[in-house]
Amino acid sequence: MGVALAAGGCAGSLSTSQRGPSPLDSSHSTEVAAASNGKREEVVAAARAQLGKTRIHVGRKKYSDDCSGLVRAVFDQVGIDLFKNARHGDNGVTAIYRFAEANGRIYTGGRPIAGDLVFFHDTYDRRKGGLTHVALVEQVQDDQTVWIIHRVRRGVVRYRMNLLRPDVRFDKSGRVVNDYLRLASPKDKEVLTAQLFSAYATVLPIGGRPVASGPEGSDQYASSSSDLQSSRDAESGP
Repeated sequence: MGVALAAGGCAGSLSTSQRGPSPLDSSHSTEVAAASNGKREEVVAAARAQLGKTRIHVGRKKYSDDCSGLVRAVFDQVGIDLFKNARHGDNGVTAIYRFAEANGRIYTGGRPIAGDLVFFHDTYDRRKGGLTHVALVEQVQDDQTVWIIHRVRRGVVRYRMNLLRPDVRFDKSGRVVNDYLRLASPKDKEVLTAQLFSAYATVLPIGGRPVASGPEGSDQYASSSSDLQSSRDAESGP
């Protein structure tokens, strides 16, 4: 029996026993690394295929037309059900965060990898302080500007985020390093992606290493899902 998610939530399993090969088995190590990278490429490719769309359809399956629906759809393509650890009353974002907490690694420091998840807080509500939005890391540039793919009000789009310059919209050359994730209201100004960043998560192996290894330098961790819940999903965006 499925778990009922909270109304309006943005919303094969990943084995927690997955391990890397023995260091002595170099041929197997190469095969596992290739398979791991292949899954990441497949997830990113599936997200790119949804760019510009407002309805989340993958194959014959239809998903919720929100941020969690997009992320769930692309991970389904590699046999991972991101709602596996959902509890009654969870919204989609909280359900995915809970899965990452149980089956992967949550981190806030270090450099993300294509195929990782990124969570945001307060993207539509300025008072509750919980998780409200989730996206997929597409690529990371040399200056650590992170390109993400996510579903916002106008459909599936790419945004940029740079945690080294969280309050900067443009760099000195005029290039965007942070997009607006929350729009202005009569009482509040618009807010940039990096200003609403909460945590990264990795749920896919990295080059043959088990998920528990985490990205290099990921030694800072976010709060538990019980501290980062919200009642529904963000649909912010220009």
